Amino acid sequence: MDSPTVARDNKRPIIISISILFIITPVLSLFIGAYSLSPSQVITVIFESFNSPTLYNESIILFEIRIPRIILAMLVGFSVSVSSATFQAIFRNPLVSEYILGLSSGAAFGASLSIAFFGDTMPIQPLAFLFGVIAVFLSYMMSRVRGESTVLSLVLSGIITTAIFTAGNYIIRYMVEPERLQGIVVWLMGSLSSASWQDIRCSLPIVFVGSLFLILLRWRLNVLSMGDEEAKALGIDVGRLKIVFITLASLITASAVSVVGIIGWIGLMVPHITRMLLGSDNRLTLPMSGIVGAILMLLADDVVRLSSGVELPVGVLTTLIGAPFFAYLIRKTRGGWE
Repeated sequence: MDSPTVARDNKRPIIISISILFIITPVLSLFIGAYSLSPSQVITVIFESFNSPTLYNESIILFEIRIPRIILAMLVGFSVSVSSATFQAIFRNPLVSEYILGLSSGAAFGASLSIAFFGDTMPIQPLAFLFGVIAVFLSYMMSRVRGESTVLSLVLSGIITTAIFTAGNYIIRYMVEPERLQGIVVWLMGSLSSASWQDIRCSLPIVFVGSLFLILLRWRLNVLSMGDEEAKALGIDVGRLKIVFITLASLITASAVSVVGIIGWIGLMVPHITRMLLGSDNRLTLPMSGIVGAILMLLADDVVRLSSGVELPVGVLTTLIGAPFFAYLIRKTRGGWE
């Protein structure tokens, strides 16, 4: 058996390659879009922005459209991937995603509620975030039996919560005016087309703080992955630790989803890809899942930005890619819990 040092040395080229991609991808993304910008134009705009506050077409495109969109795409990819990696470690199953406890349906209900009854008078983010967190809280409370929550009870509670909020979302969509219904449908598809600095200011603080704590506590995920009985034998308060992880993972996902809509499958795919490349040690898998997720999310958004005519919502593209990958996972795990 290889020593830990040898194992780390074998993974070093992969980590370096991923890190290089993490730097190169956003730089290349600056040149992608309906309006063509050459490298010389981008460099000129950046240098001139320090000398003159005057905004012109290229400056607006770069600083008000592309850079916020790139940052938000990477922020969303990072948060949903770290969240899913956390849930997969807790539930000890690679088929688990960040939406397993009904967060996506709760956020969708909150967004639909905001669009239907408040329109442009109130931002979508507060209600989407609030109901996403409420959905997770309800799932957890329903799952508690004799003061404890088992994996099966959490999953079943998530299914119930999803059904409740999905039904509520259907009712709103049935009753709402046609022009507002279109806004709901677009939000549910998940899109970065309206990304702004305000969206980044809304989501970044929660994503940063939540992800920081998850990464600092990531070694404990290795203990939880061993099973509840083994973790208890090592003196770990399993119930309390699970609450901490679930709360942090849900908060960063709700913060990301509230500003861009439902982005599916990225969170499911990325941790599995990372484990295939780097192994199952959560001390490495958790932060690297965030980095890989940020890269893949940005690449997916670059693809939709390359399309001519009507821009396809990025959530649709990630679903088209993720569904076959999910079929592969089911086949590999034979549809069961590991």
